[in-house]
Amino acid sequence: MPAKNLGTKYVCYKCSTKFYDMKKPDPICPKCGADQRESPANRPASEGRRGRVAAVPKVIEPVEPEAPEALEEEEELEAFEEEEEAEPEDETL
Repeated sequence: MPAKNLGTKYVCYKCSTKFYDMKKPDPICPKCGADQRESPANRPASEGRRGRVAAVPKVIEPVEPEAPEALEEEEELEAFEEEEEAEPEDETL
């Protein structure tokens, strides 16, 4: 059971001592004298490099292929011309 009249329970961030603040306004460790309000766990996390880079979304626009239809038409024309040339040779034999 927690002692209700002793105040808030703390674990010192410097020396790991467990103590109660005795309802005092300043939670100071009795063993090492560290003010628990200065704990690194109480500080807001800095954005850091990853936070700034990830915060701005990158817009990637699709790249259109360079005239693939024109290439296909040329290939079809070449294939069609080769077939026409091949047909008369087959008929003469």
